Amino acid sequence: MKLRPLFLILAVGLGLAPAFSASADDRPNILFIFTDDHAPHAIGAYEGWLKSLNPTPEIDKLAADGMLFVNSFCTNSICGPSRAVIQSGKHSHKNGFRDNGNKFDWDQQTFPKLLQKAGYQTAIYGKSHLDGKPQGFDDWKVLPGQGLYYNPDFLTPEGKVTIQGYCTDIVTDLAVEWLTKKRDESKPFMLMMQHKAPHRNWMPAPRHLSLYDDIDIPEPPTLFDKYEDNAPPARFQELEIDRHMDINYDLFVDLTADYNQPPSQMRQDRSAWNNMKRMTPEQMEAWRGYYGPKDKEFHDANLSGQDLVRWKFQRYAKNYLRCVKGVDESVARMRETLKNLGLDKNTVVIYSSDQGFYIGDHGWFDKRWMYEESLKMPLIISWPGVTKPGSKNTDLVQNLDYAETFLEMAGAEIPSDMQGLSLVPLLKGETPAKWRDAIYYHYYEYPSVHMVPRHYGIRTDRFKLMHFYQFGEEWEFYDLDADPGELMNQYNNPYYADEVAEMKKKLEEIRKFYDDDSDVSEMPDEWKKEMRKPSPKPEA
Repeated sequence: MKLRPLFLILAVGLGLAPAFSASADDRPNILFIFTDDHAPHAIGAYEGWLKSLNPTPEIDKLAADGMLFVNSFCTNSICGPSRAVIQSGKHSHKNGFRDNGNKFDWDQQTFPKLLQKAGYQTAIYGKSHLDGKPQGFDDWKVLPGQGLYYNPDFLTPEGKVTIQGYCTDIVTDLAVEWLTKKRDESKPFMLMMQHKAPHRNWMPAPRHLSLYDDIDIPEPPTLFDKYEDNAPPARFQELEIDRHMDINYDLFVDLTADYNQPPSQMRQDRSAWNNMKRMTPEQMEAWRGYYGPKDKEFHDANLSGQDLVRWKFQRYAKNYLRCVKGVDESVARMRETLKNLGLDKNTVVIYSSDQGFYIGDHGWFDKRWMYEESLKMPLIISWPGVTKPGSKNTDLVQNLDYAETFLEMAGAEIPSDMQGLSLVPLLKGETPAKWRDAIYYHYYEYPSVHMVPRHYGIRTDRFKLMHFYQFGEEWEFYDLDADPGELMNQYNNPYYADEVAEMKKKLEEIRKFYDDDSDVSEMPDEWKKEMRKPSPKPEA
């Protein structure tokens, strides 16, 4: 077998092509709906193993009205860095935000600033996760850090405020209020509505607490994956439902088993319990009324082994999907608002999330890996009169492309130092002859939460190569056509020797093209041994 030539990028991605022609009068409005950790396979339109639950009927309607991107990927599967890539149109090593411990430089070039210069009114509400005061927005209210699900604080130009209610609903309220009362009707707009949901600790709205109570969530086929064919990093992570999902912190099980009292305050540093302390009496009554009896059943059952894993998966997956339900309702409300205001025919509506997520796949939760479940991110775009309703695109796209796309939609110039490609041709049903044949990925946050090692890699339409470089010669290679679940690492298989060699060559080419000069040196043996110490099970 031979790999086809790798065309890394087009001149249009370097800002060398003329911007999309549009006058100020006919330029579209842009509504960007962005969530946190919403896996594509938890969206019905993506045909994943959760489709039978009909988890997202409203997002599915958006897909039916527009284009669904099948091969949509992130550049760095973690919250803050993904957002920084979208703001800047540059990889993490270029925008300076490699991991959640970094601070985003808001003084740098961002697409909202460029849209303002082009005459757009801009606003952002919800989760920013980039610290500092957002720049490039005419109005903003953002959550500090991860934010809270119940009665959250918001940072505003006037200072911090607390708003009573459920976070997903509040962020939607703010966006609707801006559209109906604050918008300058003489200008096109770009509105970013960014939800906390369905991020950990997966706290549903009161109205959704009992959703899915009458069913069992289908288990992923890899729930009890043993990682026998992976490189060592897969066995030394800390994101297993079995060993690392905390009964108290992640699943809200009250450890006191005293169901006539408020929740235990034994672990006051835990975010979910701290959020409960801010609940109103009515919210707490609904919460304890639902979870109290469930907790008692759990303690009475005294589960262990695979039975305990299965119980934890059900509790986790249901809460995750309950948070998704609030987001789905938000999409419906925003689209209805656009229709009521007569804006629906000239507004591009985008639905995306910062990366994928493990909903028990491989026995995991969280993200970070270059494996498909966390590498893929949803991208659905409805552009009335431009995108063909119900269409699906299979070209390789990334969050690196969003800034360039928004700018071309607005008829603004795309700066030459942005590293992505405008998706406008694809949205018009026209794939350029030399569209990219590979995407580049680089994850940096290690050692840190969940202990997923640093790695970089390349993915084509068929093959994937990953290198865990700090540990030396630890590589993984997958044939995605033969093994879409990435269960068989073929790196040392002689049958694929030519493909592995060519993918290594292309990996170095793409790293040079994107000018990634990050330190990728191997670490000393003593450091490796320290990092590979077994992790303890969570407290019970």
